[in-house]
Amino acid sequence: MRQRRAQAGPAGVAGLLALLVTGLLAGCAGSANALPQSGGSAAAAVPSTGSASPTGLAGPAVQPAGTAPSQSPVASPAGTAATRPLAGQVIVLDPGHNGGNGSHPAIIDRLVNVITEWKPCDTAGAETDGGYPEHAFNFNVAVRLARLLRADGAKVILTRHNDDGVGPCVTQRAEIGNRAHADAAISIHADGGPPTGRGFEVIAPGLVPGHNAAIIGPSHRLALDIRNAYHRLTREPYSDYVGTQGLDVRTDLGGLNLSTVPKVFIECANMRNAADAARLTNPRFRQRVAVALAAGFLAFLAPNSHP
Repeated sequence: MRQRRAQAGPAGVAGLLALLVTGLLAGCAGSANALPQSGGSAAAAVPSTGSASPTGLAGPAVQPAGTAPSQSPVASPAGTAATRPLAGQVIVLDPGHNGGNGSHPAIIDRLVNVITEWKPCDTAGAETDGGYPEHAFNFNVAVRLARLLRADGAKVILTRHNDDGVGPCVTQRAEIGNRAHADAAISIHADGGPPTGRGFEVIAPGLVPGHNAAIIGPSHRLALDIRNAYHRLTREPYSDYVGTQGLDVRTDLGGLNLSTVPKVFIECANMRNAADAARLTNPRFRQRVAVALAAGFLAFLAPNSHP
């Protein structure tokens, strides 16, 4: 969306983190914990075509426009508060783009109001030079992440439940989180930046006066928790071509401008860079991405639940 307009078992991320990391989510020192000012960097939303999701995880087809899809019917094992630290929390996962977007330009090119400007309803997204589409990456990571979060007790809602549909529009994606009264939400993407550029960035909403002031503070905290966990667990570098130390603030993204719940975007890596592309196309790395994002949510929503 470069546009300015080895699978884990059912155990939750809390258990995995106890084995993987001690003090995983300690913040970076100094200016690394400050978000950059609002403004002009472009983020890439990369398309993703449908990789098969584990049996029973994908859930029903995408719901009608403007409605929140129901939670996928994946049972989570019973447990105590210590083993289910996200019990009672609602998390919305928004896998960017969709597999059918590219073949339906009349739908996705329709302009929608994102408060600061009018933008296309959605885009097709990016892809690697080898043809792996962002929409497939986004959806595959979301399915993996949903499984981890549900195992830790969260109610997880996806903005789409397959990778061969069209949309929903960015306005509808935001509304799904709003209607769910989500405790936190994330839009999952991979960038389509310059081939020489590497790394990831987390994008927080900038202030749109009269619209999103209530979520600016919590969204910035969520951005820091996601950034810290992602950097530590994936070992992916901060983006060297956009943002500052893996963080950015923007006011041109409808999914953030229109959100009434704490929400961030993540560009997990640059699909146009050969080194990043090799990682994004590796299922083991995608599982690591899911574990890292789950750790970020755990830090934000249940900060005292991990070692």
